[in-house]
Amino acid sequence: MHKLRTTPKFAARRRKQHARRVRSPIMNLQIFLIISAALFCLGLLAALSRRHAIFILIGIEMMLAAAGLNFIAFWRFAPEPAPPTGVMITIFAIAIAASEAAVGLALVIAVYRHFRTTNVDQIDQLKG
Repeated sequence: MHKLRTTPKFAARRRKQHARRVRSPIMNLQIFLIISAALFCLGLLAALSRRHAIFILIGIEMMLAAAGLNFIAFWRFAPEPAPPTGVMITIFAIAIAASEAAVGLALVIAVYRHFRTTNVDQIDQLKG
């Protein structure tokens, strides 16, 4: 029968080996906020600099995702008996984003059928 090694020296060596293998960065609130800010800035850049309506919608979706990430991060790093308010707001925001995408794409299709373009600079008149 195989005997387990349980000496303190062996246990300390195993902990050191495990610590070398697992060197993952500690996730803290600052990392989530930096990622969220970068995602929001990319979404804002996409929404303001693009000329096609679909890219503008994608930029808006990225900004909504960044806001949801902020809600989840602040909920996660709150003191322990925190109610899941951030999660509920994020789920609600995801539902709003899904309906916004459906309505937005329907509008883009309708505009494309009428003007034969999705370039927002060329769409300058409303049908009355």
